[in-house]
Amino acid sequence: MLILRSVSENDLKDLFNLSELVMFINLPADQDIIESKIHSSLQAFKKPSKKLWENYYIFVLEDTELNKVLGVSMIHAQHGTEDEPHFYLKVGQEHKYSDTINTGFVHGTLKLGLEMNGPTEIGGLVVHPEFRGSKNKLGKQLSFVRFLYMGMFPERFKPLVHSELMPPLDKDGNSPLWEAIGRRFMNMGYHDADILSRSNKEFILSLFPSENIYQTLLPLETRNAIGKVGKDTEPVKKMLESIGFKYTHEVDPFDGGPHYRCELKNITPIKQMIRGQIKHSDFNPNKAVEMLIYLPHDGYDFVAAKLPVFVSPNGDLHIDRSVEETCEVKWGEVSAAIPC
Repeated sequence: MLILRSVSENDLKDLFNLSELVMFINLPADQDIIESKIHSSLQAFKKPSKKLWENYYIFVLEDTELNKVLGVSMIHAQHGTEDEPHFYLKVGQEHKYSDTINTGFVHGTLKLGLEMNGPTEIGGLVVHPEFRGSKNKLGKQLSFVRFLYMGMFPERFKPLVHSELMPPLDKDGNSPLWEAIGRRFMNMGYHDADILSRSNKEFILSLFPSENIYQTLLPLETRNAIGKVGKDTEPVKKMLESIGFKYTHEVDPFDGGPHYRCELKNITPIKQMIRGQIKHSDFNPNKAVEMLIYLPHDGYDFVAAKLPVFVSPNGDLHIDRSVEETCEVKWGEVSAAIPC
């Protein structure tokens, strides 16, 4: 059985192994950093801080038969504070016209901006390479479990939800935008700058151009990459757009990847969330709907699974009793479910 749950200390080895298979800034191949992230997440699930920016929630997808973590996703309750602002490049236009020569141009522009009271951010979604393309749509489950959790506990998050998507990179994993702008002003590689920015953002404000950057002056390859996503990220972009997220006309100042946002209350799965008591029973499968459902029990702070759910006329959420073989569900407790 596949379950989605809050991370535990026992997941350290699996997450470290996963980090060695993928290059992802939120899951570095460093056991000490991963262990620290796990401890932070455990604290957030049990007793979240009133300082939302301190709360990181990590979800893992586990195959209980293999006893193995197949993927991970994360929520940062607030991205952007006075001490660590959220930086972005605003994508705009500037009109130029000369009466003398009767000629005008519309120039694409980029301008550095920052936000010190930022939104909730979803990110850190990684699926084990061996299990990508599964008919069970593991990436979608890992993405949607965050919406289920935020829908159940909206008070733990900001009213606006933010997502940053990966742009197309060159064959060496470098960003065309960074090579055209960032490297010239900061004298370091793209990945080094990205890592440094996770703990110290002062250098961005001090060294990055503060006025309009004219896209006309950038190489064609760079201009074509701004606000675009890489091939592997296309499904994520389509999924976000299908549930209410919209492009903000802002991009990452390092790699030019687009930023998407949606009000938490308007995210489609959250709008469609159903609450009710969880029951086990035999029911006609034709009357059930595949949903991501919260499974209340004593083992972890949060557990969910994608299962056929029958919603009774009185609002109870019925699932097959066989689930109990894997999870000791506390039947009769209030649960919640979203389409997935």
